[in-house]
Amino acid sequence: MLAYVKTDVGLVRENNEDSYIFLPPRVFIVADGMGGHVAGEIASQMASTMVSEYIEEHRKDASPQLLLEQAINKANLLIYQMSQHKQECHGMGTTITAAYVEGNTVYFGHVGDSRMYLIHAENMRQITEDHSLVWELVKSGNITREEASVHPQRNMLTRALGTSPAVKIDTGAFTWDAGDKLLLCSDGLTNMMSEQAIFEQVRALHDSMVLDKLVEQAKAAGGHDNITVILAQNGDK
Repeated sequence: MLAYVKTDVGLVRENNEDSYIFLPPRVFIVADGMGGHVAGEIASQMASTMVSEYIEEHRKDASPQLLLEQAINKANLLIYQMSQHKQECHGMGTTITAAYVEGNTVYFGHVGDSRMYLIHAENMRQITEDHSLVWELVKSGNITREEASVHPQRNMLTRALGTSPAVKIDTGAFTWDAGDKLLLCSDGLTNMMSEQAIFEQVRALHDSMVLDKLVEQAKAAGGHDNITVILAQNGDK
């Protein structure tokens, strides 16, 4: 497996509220925190760390898909409890998009609007579904995906970790073939670049240069948010 990660604060925010876990060849996680002061940083760091630690501790106890659901549920409850008991953490929350790879199968757990894509030689497919207001409008046919990308309320989440004691978690699994690539990213990338532009860069460049170029282009488009990208390839050629 070839795998790379890059995170950048962007051009507007003072702090990086994104967090990631990069443990090739098995575990990849991106979390994008929200909340005042440093609360977003705390929430995203708690989520990514707790989920990865839970997976490592209980890897032999359950199927990968169930493992991800259990891990994210536990992280959600602990983040919520902290937000209730510490005033500086009140209202904090985070997205999470986690991948657990076993050979040619990728299992995922997801809450929020960070994304996971499966990239073949000729196309790119979004695996996760955004838990956001504009995504609901897209699904209902009220706006197009192009309109959603510039909608003024595109950052309004309908689901996040830590905002309630229980959360609905999307889980699933899919196969990836040799040469396929897995892309996990925070919305600091997808709000600044179209899917076509992302795909073209991934197809044109190799190694860590891909992530350098993606972050560069997201910043050139405004860099309004933190940007985190993980790219993994099935195989080493």
